[in-house]
Amino acid sequence: MSGERRKKGLWLDPRTKLFLILICVLASMFAPSLAYQFALVVLIAILGTFFGKWKYVIKAVCFYAVICVLTVWIMAEMTGTLRTMFIAFLGLFHKVYACGMLAGIVLSTTKVNEFLSAMNRVHAPKKLVIPLAVMLRYIPTIQEDWRYIKDAMRMRDVSPSLGGFLSHPGMTVECIYVPLMMTASKAADELSIASVTRGIENPNPRTCLVQIKCGIADWMIMTVAVAFLIFELCVRGGVIG
Repeated sequence: MSGERRKKGLWLDPRTKLFLILICVLASMFAPSLAYQFALVVLIAILGTFFGKWKYVIKAVCFYAVICVLTVWIMAEMTGTLRTMFIAFLGLFHKVYACGMLAGIVLSTTKVNEFLSAMNRVHAPKKLVIPLAVMLRYIPTIQEDWRYIKDAMRMRDVSPSLGGFLSHPGMTVECIYVPLMMTASKAADELSIASVTRGIENPNPRTCLVQIKCGIADWMIMTVAVAFLIFELCVRGGVIG
């Protein structure tokens, strides 16, 4: 198991990941300016690099950099109602982006058995744990089905892109949303049945091959996250600068 961890990069306790998401939500909410939002995204990108998700974080940071440049340009050049509309939309986007980026890393690096064992350690209620556990398997399943749908669309000479939607909107909607909704409904039923079959509702304590505990890496990363949040609060309150 230790060799598997080294191969895949950093390993964190699922409880640490949930704590990081909470801190990320607060840090994004109380960010004093766009620069601090960008710094938060960079910190998440560094964490994702340790997890081995460097392709994902490069794309995410580059895309966010473009959005930041666009935001600065709109604030400097536009006026009137159009400026207000774009600023309102981009303001919400900036608040959500870092959280979504971190959630993507957490979902792709957390196994269901590790998550269930960690939640059992904190005595989390089953009504909360079971939907989250199903979600961890649901999203990767939908992503796999989406790749199959795109391959099928290309065989019919329909491009699964914005250009394809603009050129053939009816066909694109038919080829994307109809099979995606059908596979999503089917996947939800299958995952729920599989979870019950594997004993997800078993009241007895779970066992796991992976030792679930907070190590040095967990405490270091949580310390950095809390320090960044405190720094933001100090700046926002005028204590610093």
